[in-house]
Amino acid sequence: MKKLIPPILFLLCIATMVLIKNLIVIQEIIPNPFNYFGIALISTGLFITIKVSKQFSKIDTEIHTFKKPRKLVTCGLFQVSRNPVYLGFTISLLGVWILLGTILPIVGCLILL
Repeated sequence: MKKLIPPILFLLCIATMVLIKNLIVIQEIIPNPFNYFGIALISTGLFITIKVSKQFSKIDTEIHTFKKPRKLVTCGLFQVSRNPVYLGFTISLLGVWILLGTILPIVGCLILL
């Protein structure tokens, strides 16, 4: 059985959120222009994820979830979060949810969690 790696799960969650938003019409809870705050969260989450990815490359350890790591990373964002990659993905998905502006796409965030 093939395992679903986090970046693919992240993209599937976004697709699910957009699909739900377009298939199930519901009143907006976050109207324009306030929903654009989601862009800041998406950017922040992606920044965190990219920063951690670069840190893994610099330290020369495995970032792939299902492979054995070569080193334990305890510096940088790992000082404040056990898994900053998932934190970055979650912040980005919350940003997508806010950008979409309705309640039901929160399902995508819950799938990742």
